[in-house]
Amino acid sequence: MSNDFINDAAQKLFANEVDKGLIETVEKGNFAQALWNQVLESGFTQLFCKEQDGGIEATWEDAYPVFYHLGYSQAPLPLAETAIGHLLLSAADQALQTELPICIASKAQSKLSQDSSGFLHGEIQSVKWAQHAGWCMVTLNPNEVALFEVTAQGVQLIPGVDTSNMPSDHLVLSNVTPHAILRNPFSNLEDPIQTFGAGVRAVMMVGALEFALDQSVQYAKDRVQFGKPIGKNQAIQQQLALMAGEVAIARASAYMACKDMPHVNRLISEQAQFSVAAAKVCTGDAVTNGTSIAHQVHGAIGFTYEHPLNFATRRLWAWRGDFGNATAWARLIGQAYAQKPGDQFWHYLTQRVLPV
Repeated sequence: MSNDFINDAAQKLFANEVDKGLIETVEKGNFAQALWNQVLESGFTQLFCKEQDGGIEATWEDAYPVFYHLGYSQAPLPLAETAIGHLLLSAADQALQTELPICIASKAQSKLSQDSSGFLHGEIQSVKWAQHAGWCMVTLNPNEVALFEVTAQGVQLIPGVDTSNMPSDHLVLSNVTPHAILRNPFSNLEDPIQTFGAGVRAVMMVGALEFALDQSVQYAKDRVQFGKPIGKNQAIQQQLALMAGEVAIARASAYMACKDMPHVNRLISEQAQFSVAAAKVCTGDAVTNGTSIAHQVHGAIGFTYEHPLNFATRRLWAWRGDFGNATAWARLIGQAYAQKPGDQFWHYLTQRVLPV
């Protein structure tokens, strides 16, 4: 399956099926089941899986268009989370045949332990889409990832929402029997869920930022004040140019992260952690600056619930903090280089590798 085919399929699906009415429905607590069925039919949830597991063994570069258009349309679905779950399962030779969504959580989100009998105990915070998922995957330690049913005995789900009114739930586990304890197939990543989650959120943020930029440019053309479009004003043009620059940096960093992230045919990538960290920092900063400019260009109307910019901005703010915010990832890079100064600094930097 070519990258162009994947791009066209994702663009058409989300452009045709995602609108304000669907987003409002999901914000009220419903699940977009019809759209989810179409996503399942497209095979997007299993793009990364091995062929024997129903996938096409896609790389992250291959899958980039799917998550870009997911972000551009702000499609209210746990597609990214489910695709990451299936990637880990297939890479660990533990494929799961299910049409239910998979929610995921990093080690930083959880306080879980496994007792001598194999039961899971503890809490997991801010689990996106858990209330609509059938399965949950969480990092236990650098060597193991746990998979359990959300409806399993001993799992208490406390519903919640994030900044964008999308599901973000709290799970409390007591004597929960895991469906499986997977070995971590990506052995040089201490928390593959954190790394993959941050990488895919970076791509989704690029898509939503492109949407916000397109909306801002179009509004500057359409909004007439004192007899001319506001986009004719040099000050507005300068702000839009600054936003376009932020988006360009975010796009380049997110694509590089996809280029460097491991997949089923390349389980080890020395560049993954650095590139994902850089992408999350760049996209996080772009969200901060870009949303500010977009709302300045739109004026008060951009903040109204009825305007499409409102939801894009709230999604961007929510995604900015998922799987580590820009500050956390910048700290990771800074500490790594601070602990390994010297002649090799430039080598590590140009090779996109964190010093060890």
